[in-house]
Amino acid sequence: MVDELRRKILQTGAAAAAAMAAGPAVLAQQAGGGNAGGGKFYQKGNVRIRYDETGSGFPLLLIAGGGLNGSTIEGIRGGNPFNAIEALKGEFRCIYSDLRNSAGQSTGPLEVDRPWDSYTDDHLGLMDHLGIDKFMVLGFCIAGPFIWNLMRRAPNRVVAAVPAQPVGFRPELPNALYDSQLTGWAAPLVKRRPEITTAMTEQFLTKMFKNNPDFVFTATREFAKTCQTPVLVMPDDTAGHSLAVAFESAMLAPKGQLSMYPWKDTPDKIPVAVRHVRSFLLSNRTT
Repeated sequence: MVDELRRKILQTGAAAAAAMAAGPAVLAQQAGGGNAGGGKFYQKGNVRIRYDETGSGFPLLLIAGGGLNGSTIEGIRGGNPFNAIEALKGEFRCIYSDLRNSAGQSTGPLEVDRPWDSYTDDHLGLMDHLGIDKFMVLGFCIAGPFIWNLMRRAPNRVVAAVPAQPVGFRPELPNALYDSQLTGWAAPLVKRRPEITTAMTEQFLTKMFKNNPDFVFTATREFAKTCQTPVLVMPDDTAGHSLAVAFESAMLAPKGQLSMYPWKDTPDKIPVAVRHVRSFLLSNRTT
């Protein structure tokens, strides 16, 4: 069983390494494949979220990377450095969804005045829909700010968190995230949804990434210093993934940890990092 899991993780790591070798990107924009893979839906007002579940045990919310467009069910199944579902479904009830207005099937209004919070509403709404009070969360890339916002808004519900290759602000590249999402998310969204204009998406992204940008976008350093949620940060270093912010966030958090670094540059390192993740989550789960 262990050997089989290791082979799956190594295969996923090899694919990730090959993708990275093919060429760098600010934020990987995986194809969402939103019409495939099944899933269930929950509706709250004019928001409709597609989600799915795998495994059993303590609830674990998984959030795919790939920017605002690629964060989908298909993304968490195969678009990240390791397949978190396969690695963790034996001990955890893995729950994952399409991000609102991504390339998947989740839809809702573009809340230009509260972009980060609108996504957090959806994540907490999904947990409420499933009758889940306390849960853990693991997410890649764009999920970093979502995770910090979850810990800030629901500190009594998030038991432990793993931001992997998290997004962070780089003052030397202040427009990196805005520019990548303008082309990778906004342009396709405007084509799919005629009621959403380019001006609306620009306002949305400006609020996310340009209005007082700093640190992890959704939380301050002061909050990180007081956050009592155990956090395991898995650093990365790209235009959109600030290595300095990843290290700083883990060091500021009273219960912060860092994974090995680099942890995904070669396939053989990924299983070691996954073992750390699994051990961290198991040690912090509650009954």
